[in-house]
Amino acid sequence: MDHSKNEKRMNYIIENEELTLQYIPGNGAWTYQLIIPNTKDIKGKWGDLKVSGTIDAYEIKNKNLGPVKNSDKKMSINSEIRKAINKDGGDTVIVTLYLENQTEKNDSSEILECFKDAQVLWIFKQLNKIEQTEILNEIWTTATEDQKAEKIIKAIENLQSNKR
Repeated sequence: MDHSKNEKRMNYIIENEELTLQYIPGNGAWTYQLIIPNTKDIKGKWGDLKVSGTIDAYEIKNKNLGPVKNSDKKMSINSEIRKAINKDGGDTVIVTLYLENQTEKNDSSEILECFKDAQVLWIFKQLNKIEQTEILNEIWTTATEDQKAEKIIKAIENLQSNKR
């Protein structure tokens, strides 16, 4: 089996790096966490940045990286993972993580569903690919869900005024 194609797609953030499992009491889901080095400049809001890889050879899939303002991202380590690797707060773990491909399909299907509900999907589909991409990118690059909703509404209004 040729793995080279697969390797290229993997966007490693860290590879076989020793990290300390942080223990911060009373921090909810973040009581146990890893601070992922060199991730400060990776752009993306909560829920956008999914990572997969291994922690002490234990495979993890599609875990959220939590944004931290002007700092490296963090990842919560739940009890299932801690039990599997038999580690606790203060222990060292070997971590390999790569960024999952952004799930643009899911994002656009959600947006297109909104367009459909507003009966402007047919107008959107008549636009050329570049215009479609510009509208979708405008919506995707918002910082919060509220801003995303506002941009979708604005796009729908613009599409409605485009009716031919």
